[in-house]
Amino acid sequence: MLIVFHSKSSAEVLMFAKHALPILKAAGKPYDTELPERGVITRDQMAEAIAGIERALSITKENDENPDTDDDNDDKVHPINEPVSFRRRSWPLLAMLRLAQEKQEDVTWEPATVW
Repeated sequence: MLIVFHSKSSAEVLMFAKHALPILKAAGKPYDTELPERGVITRDQMAEAIAGIERALSITKENDENPDTDDDNDDKVHPINEPVSFRRRSWPLLAMLRLAQEKQEDVTWEPATVW
């Protein structure tokens, strides 16, 4: 399922529910195997959610086996073939949460509309 996160103070964040689940678990949401279709991180929960994601980021190492360089090494893995790390996947939502905390707003999610 594709879900979209909403906040009045920032652009929408779109991601698959299976990718959002570990981020929301780090944020303190009690979901084990499946993310509910709709949900909210209230302004009262915001500081704890941000701290939880930042804790998860501090113990998650970024896979940097193939750093970007200017050399013409043909052995490098093309970026499209590299997996997306937790750090990169969580960054847009974390930025949304920080801005929502600053503006004292809630963040909600719901299923994305079909295109």
